[in-house]
Amino acid sequence: MASLDSAVRADGVPLARRSLAARLGITSVPRAELVRRYTQSGSAFVKIMGADVHYVDEGSGAPIVMLHGFASSLHTWNDVAANLARDHRVIRLDLPPFGVTGPLRATNGAIETMNLPTYRRFIDTFMQALGIGRTTLIGNSLGGLIAWDYAARHRDAVDRLVLIDSAGFPMKLPIYIGLFNSALVRMSAPWWLPEAIIKSAVRNVYGDARKLAPSTLRRYIEFFHGEGTREAIGKMVPTLDFDDVDTDVLTTLDVPSLVLWGEKDRWIPPAHAEAFAGRIPGAQSMMYAGLGHIPMEEAPERVVIDLRRFLEA
Repeated sequence: MASLDSAVRADGVPLARRSLAARLGITSVPRAELVRRYTQSGSAFVKIMGADVHYVDEGSGAPIVMLHGFASSLHTWNDVAANLARDHRVIRLDLPPFGVTGPLRATNGAIETMNLPTYRRFIDTFMQALGIGRTTLIGNSLGGLIAWDYAARHRDAVDRLVLIDSAGFPMKLPIYIGLFNSALVRMSAPWWLPEAIIKSAVRNVYGDARKLAPSTLRRYIEFFHGEGTREAIGKMVPTLDFDDVDTDVLTTLDVPSLVLWGEKDRWIPPAHAEAFAGRIPGAQSMMYAGLGHIPMEEAPERVVIDLRRFLEA
């Protein structure tokens, strides 16, 4: 794999070399700089719970809302969204505290803790702000948990549900996330977190790390080093206790559902695919050989075929 600092972006422009302080995570990437580098032609912002939430709303037709996973961003859907937006309205957003959006903050400036009740208030407010009534929900990892929980709470608002390597069942946190359960890591991470750790974590979510473009890897690093993000993650991770999540509610869902999973997912056990498909009445399921935790980013051409088959059925 090419060196991150000697590589070029997808458009052929060389990636600027990061300073030593930046590579060690001693400095953070200012939020305004993330806005400059990572907004897209269709990017917009909406004020939700005191934060300027970054989202992209494109295409027309029946709406689809896409929710990314932990430490990811709306960019993980780029290729899939571009395809589906040909005949659907596709809405993607950067969930706090990730991506361009960053952390939610209280009125006194303190960073909010992103637990499931907070995500519920956030996604409900976002849907209302954009005037989204009935929609199809597609969620990956943490976004999958938010998606199926929303479907359970708003039974007349979800037309179809797609879960891609979704969270929800009891599990041991991936080592790269579980690090933040250490008080020492939580205290030090906002001031020192080498990019080498983030590189290793991102490569770990791919089934084949050779497919990871240097520009994509750089994006993950800079978002993780974004202003306030590491502190927010330190507050968030200790609340990620999936033993307390009510997965029994899945048995009461009455919505066409599709479960997609990467066979080489090292973050959430592939056995959870069968657990979701078994709990949700009538759910379809598909396992992708050779793919990891984010199949829609690693092999979008494979995932979009199955999404279209499901959406058009």
